[in-house]
Amino acid sequence: MKVARPVLRGDSAPRGQGPTRHTYTRGVMELTGWREALDAAAALLARARSAGATVIHVINDGGPGTPYDVRAEIGQIHPDVAPVEGERVVVKQAPDAFVGTDLGALVDVAGHQDVVIAGFMTHMCVAFTTAGAFLRGNRPTVVADACATRPLRSGATELTAAQIHRGALATVGDLYGVVAESAADLG
Repeated sequence: MKVARPVLRGDSAPRGQGPTRHTYTRGVMELTGWREALDAAAALLARARSAGATVIHVINDGGPGTPYDVRAEIGQIHPDVAPVEGERVVVKQAPDAFVGTDLGALVDVAGHQDVVIAGFMTHMCVAFTTAGAFLRGNRPTVVADACATRPLRSGATELTAAQIHRGALATVGDLYGVVAESAADLG
């Protein structure tokens, strides 16, 4: 990993006391493989910190009373990937974290075009933020095992989380960026 490459941690599993308090760990929004992805994201984050990379966390605020309420425990960043002193947190309200936020300015201040992206959900915020990074001139890399998503229906077809995850990563890899299977593939 290049020392100054910004790492964007997006929409990580909200803070809680276990599966009963997380937006992405229970109910209709539960992500397949969320624990493994969170562990991979924590390892990626540790690696970025030890390399001296700029780390920018991104969290979605859906407003009071929603599963993305950043004022409530359910909407906070999971302690496994929580910011440490000096790391910025960007609060967004759109799937593309560059829309309506200062993320672009923060990435520019870091001084590099390369960004590493990981987080939840692969098919939504990860894919749209990656596209946003590309469209503004950055060179994004998504770390696949540090992302997760959930099964979805498309018309009459049930799609597995693996199909959704791989489809989103294929879209990223087709135009918007590089897909690394794990942090080990970053070099």
